Amino acid sequence: MRQLALFPLNLVVFPGEKLNLHIFEPRYRQLVRDCISEGITFGIPPYLNEAVSTLGTEMQLVDVEKNYTSGEMDIRTRAVGLFRIEEFYRQAPGKLYAAGLVEDITDDARPDIVLQGRIASHLQQLYDVLGLRKLMQELPPDYRIYDVAHHLGLSTEQEYQLLEAGTEMERQEIVLEHLDHILPVLMETERLKERVRLNGHFKNLTPPNF
Repeated sequence: MRQLALFPLNLVVFPGEKLNLHIFEPRYRQLVRDCISEGITFGIPPYLNEAVSTLGTEMQLVDVEKNYTSGEMDIRTRAVGLFRIEEFYRQAPGKLYAAGLVEDITDDARPDIVLQGRIASHLQQLYDVLGLRKLMQELPPDYRIYDVAHHLGLSTEQEYQLLEAGTEMERQEIVLEHLDHILPVLMETERLKERVRLNGHFKNLTPPNF
């Protein structure tokens, strides 16, 4: 176990993700200064249901994009891994910000190739319906669930479920179940919109032969 500075936020960050943050609270300005001077990383555990979650994502400071005269900052970070909080401290010793004793989580990143193909097909349909084809074009053939997780219409709680899944196959199953549920609803909504659009227009219909 090791101590890690913590920055609870009402969002889920996935390994590999790049995250830009505006820092304004004194405690987190202090945290960023410590990242710069001491080279430390920090964790973002999602703040859900009025509580700090057990799981979180370790973040590395990449760059301070802008310093404001007020002391506020715009920073760029990237997610490097997952951890589990064993003990939470509201304040790290001698610091304003929170910290915790954490255990690193090892991930099994091996996908199920069949599930990967089925999910890609579902995503094609989803992005076509939503007019987001560009997302599909940018998806690499060896994509991971983490790469698409923010583009699936999942709630923060559902995204946290993906963090809880210890293997890529588990994440694939969660996502496939979600897409199986929402795709028929979206397709029916599109058909309904089309019927509404056509209503009142002159219709060129071929009468049936009888």
